[in-house]
Amino acid sequence: MTTTATFTTNAAAPAPTTSTIIYSNTARFPLGQVAATPGALELLQETGFSAAALISRHVHGDWGDLCEGDRAENEFAVNRRLRILSCYRLVDAERLAATPREKRSSLPTLWIITEADRSVTTLLRPSDY
Repeated sequence: MTTTATFTTNAAAPAPTTSTIIYSNTARFPLGQVAATPGALELLQETGFSAAALISRHVHGDWGDLCEGDRAENEFAVNRRLRILSCYRLVDAERLAATPREKRSSLPTLWIITEADRSVTTLLRPSDY
């Protein structure tokens, strides 16, 4: 995902700041073989979330519900062929926003991990790790 901030100004008014986000449909890294644990498949079926949609988010750099440090780690890992981890809470946006960060681990959670050598990407529950 490519993000570009642009700033617009109007000579007649104070300079408002407007950011523009540009998303790319180009994969940021290869996935290799895609696999899922039985627990991950069960969770996807229970929640109705799409594995394909989550994999697309992962490969395009939407890391899900990660802290800023883990997001930075993923950004570093993309071009250095290190392991990449995404964390998705399989609930609607309102429920996610209403849940304090320290309690989100109790929500239905799916990890997607792409190995450092990019040979395999695995969908799994944290308890499958």
